[in-house]
Amino acid sequence: MAGRTVLVTGGTGGIGLATAARLAGLGARVGLVGRDGARADAAAERLRDSGGEVDVFLADLSAQRDVRSLAERVLAAYPRLDVLVNNVGGYWATRHETADGLERTFAVNHLAPFLLTHLLLDRLRASAPARVVTVSSGAHAMGRIDIDDLQGRQGYNGQRAYNQSKLANVMFTYELARRLEGTGVTANVLHPGVVRTAFAQEDSGRWMRLMLPVVRPFMKSPDRGADTPVLLASSPELEHVSGRYFANGRVKDSSRASHDTAMAARLWSVSAELVGLAPSGTA
Repeated sequence: MAGRTVLVTGGTGGIGLATAARLAGLGARVGLVGRDGARADAAAERLRDSGGEVDVFLADLSAQRDVRSLAERVLAAYPRLDVLVNNVGGYWATRHETADGLERTFAVNHLAPFLLTHLLLDRLRASAPARVVTVSSGAHAMGRIDIDDLQGRQGYNGQRAYNQSKLANVMFTYELARRLEGTGVTANVLHPGVVRTAFAQEDSGRWMRLMLPVVRPFMKSPDRGADTPVLLASSPELEHVSGRYFANGRVKDSSRASHDTAMAARLWSVSAELVGLAPSGTA
């Protein structure tokens, strides 16, 4: 990865920080995206102490204004961008609305990477061969895209919202790969495994608060959770592989629903409208 530039969202802790550390160790210049300045600076110093070249970008990706500002700063800082790792994500047991009036789970987990990817796409194309790596979850297999109620206004359930957002990650990746065919930019999506992170700490709900202490000892470490993102970001063997779903470092079958191309096209169009892009996905 020497001479390559990578941007990692949600890069100040958990899987994101572990991914960034591993890629910096391979020689990449790494941009860490996080919300908290002190935490981001501490993460960056940790990587720099190990010899990494690291930049910090502060942004709350639940807010589209911050996503757009982030893209502008990244484009100003990086003449080339070789890899975008869409890692940011979260789970909220109760329904929250963002500054844009959108349901938070859908906004952070799907719309933020959807918008950021589009805003950086010209730079990725110009840097080809380049890669878009999106962190989803095995929970996508339980997801259903409720195209008429993506915001959960007609009845919110935290797990259902999370499953839907993770399915949206997979469908977005497949549709993106179709649209990028022949450009030299690949798009792949992954399940990192069940990893010990700060996941769901903001609003976990009673059931998750009871279960997490029980299952935590059996979860992967963040470093092991980073295995597949790092593979997709760096492996020479995967330079031309696109539109695939990976788990445990291997191509896997994603859910049947994830291969619904008609629904993927509808989701793309609705998502573009919600983030202020033209239906084609251009700003």
